[in-house]
Amino acid sequence: MNTRYATAFVAIAILFVALTLTAVTTRVGVFAQMEDVEDTSSDSTNQIDESSGIAEDAEDQDEPGEDILEAEDDSESAEEEEEIEYTSSFRTEDCTFSATGSNPYFILEPNYRQVLVTNESAAGAELTITVLNETREVNGTETRVVEERETGNGELVEISRNFFAICDETNSVFYFGEEVDDYENGAIVSHGGAWLAGEGDNKAGLIMPGTVLLGAKYYQEIAPNIAVDRAEIIETDGELVVPAGSFDDVLVVAESNPLEPGVVELKYYASGVGLLQEEDLKLAEYGFIDGQ
Repeated sequence: MNTRYATAFVAIAILFVALTLTAVTTRVGVFAQMEDVEDTSSDSTNQIDESSGIAEDAEDQDEPGEDILEAEDDSESAEEEEEIEYTSSFRTEDCTFSATGSNPYFILEPNYRQVLVTNESAAGAELTITVLNETREVNGTETRVVEERETGNGELVEISRNFFAICDETNSVFYFGEEVDDYENGAIVSHGGAWLAGEGDNKAGLIMPGTVLLGAKYYQEIAPNIAVDRAEIIETDGELVVPAGSFDDVLVVAESNPLEPGVVELKYYASGVGLLQEEDLKLAEYGFIDGQ
């Protein structure tokens, strides 16, 4: 009996060990599968995160053509700024114009005269500006005729008749055009730069504003492809010495012309006097002369 019992006990023990090993193996396999699932899930999560990052990067990038559209917008803005940089619309239809009067920097009283010279000898250039006792109707407006006579080395170079009127409401002086005679050896050879408001697309320009504002920009002549001088007020309190005297609170205007890119000419004005200097021409005499 003891031998039989011993044999049975051994058999039971072997069976128990086998069952235990089977259970352990099964649990190990399950854990391994769980780890594989977790790893797979982690990989999927990483892939999703990477995909999200790619999507976010894609969203951050400009849509195709956005840079071009933005550049076009910038270009259009720059063109618009250039178009409105100098004022060319002055609401002259609201003005009551007078052919006689004076703006602090621009006198339209008959027989007022200024003489500007490059030097005090006869060898240089000379510009004589005279407000004539004469008017002319231009584009329905009565204007004052101002003659400019330029000589060089004693020879006549140019005579121009310029047409101005003052807006009573603003005290601004407007420029309605000019007639020009260019001379060589005493004879007229051309009429360069002549224009009149009302002919074609020509309009009156602003030669001197009634209210002087630093930085103001405006067209003095509006005759497309003929005369398009424009001005910018760059100083209002300058000082200047010319043959006619010393002046304070000098107005400085920078003139340019889009037909001549890069060319800028400075003009200097004194209140109650008018033009003091234009390029190398400086005021030597000014005042009223005997009636003509």
